[in-house]
Amino acid sequence: MRGKPVIFSEKCKGCELCIYACPKDILVMSEDTNKKGVNYSICIDEAKCIACKMCAITCPDNVIEIVKFK
Repeated sequence: MRGKPVIFSEKCKGCELCIYACPKDILVMSEDTNKKGVNYSICIDEAKCIACKMCAITCPDNVIEIVKFK
């Protein structure tokens, strides 16, 4: 299964839990900040996403959704 993470950056509090949960190491903290003034997670290589949802499951604030495709 393939997919891509959709990250709602304005809701992100920058806890970095999703980064540690991703088995493909495709999430990093952005250099930009959101309206809360915190760095938010971004995906650096959507092509490597396996749609495992570990990032979304780990996120305490439901900031990430996985869009699956074949």
